[in-house]
Amino acid sequence: MTSITRFATLMFSFAAFFIITSAAHAQQSDLYRIETTDGNTFIGQLIAETDESITILTESAGEITISRNNIRKMTLLENDRMREDGFWHDNPQSTRYLFAPNAIGLRKGEGYYQNTWILFNNVNYGITNNFSIGAGTVPLFLFGSSSTPFWIMPKLSIPVASDLVHLSAGALIGGVIGEDDGSGGLLYGTGTVGDTNKNLTLGLGYAYGGGEISSTPVVNISGMYRTGQSIYFISENYFIPDTDAGGLVSFGVRWAPENFAVDFALIRPLEDFGSFVGLPWLGLTIPFGR
Repeated sequence: MTSITRFATLMFSFAAFFIITSAAHAQQSDLYRIETTDGNTFIGQLIAETDESITILTESAGEITISRNNIRKMTLLENDRMREDGFWHDNPQSTRYLFAPNAIGLRKGEGYYQNTWILFNNVNYGITNNFSIGAGTVPLFLFGSSSTPFWIMPKLSIPVASDLVHLSAGALIGGVIGEDDGSGGLLYGTGTVGDTNKNLTLGLGYAYGGGEISSTPVVNISGMYRTGQSIYFISENYFIPDTDAGGLVSFGVRWAPENFAVDFALIRPLEDFGSFVGLPWLGLTIPFGR
């Protein structure tokens, strides 16, 4: 076992213990989020209801009674998402870090569009609560090229251990439109501990192409930690054991209000590149189907 592999294993073990312990002690809440037909949103505890109206207890305005005819959507907040700094919206891109997937699945009917540096485009959609499908492309045809790369990303996700541990298997199946032989991709499996706000993922991937599958895995260790209503810290890292290829490490920040997310990160190879700080990553995610 190399020193990099030992360090990665130790880091994953400590972080996994911390995430599971903190998540397991998170308090559950019976708060409701109510969207009205006139565009207002209220968050509070349900304290009374009739056939005509409901009454909730909010933190800022006290008791509020709302006619059922004026309710557009009423959602039970199963997790403790009311914090000292306000209400925590869903993570707009909870199933992926910068690009690498974790083992958490998209819910049925929900998806997101991801754009990186204008050219790289991904769309992912939950077919069921356990299976999603994604597709992406770099539209080089817009620049007059006869070759256009594309990829398809199926993923099966299985929650275990009270939703604090997830396992998944998937693939990145790539090709090039306009080329006779340009197919290849990656087969992978991942395990994730934690929830959509803070988690850690260990993944193994095997590249394939030309009818062959690599015998050397790519190890992915990625993590996400939410610090407030809209700020997440993200690290996505790749290691290739027992080779001179080394790997890549990254550190970034996600700014995620309710309806979109922006990721900024620096990516650096493990090899010695002198004063080179890192390659910037800039991505935009827009969720849909919620």
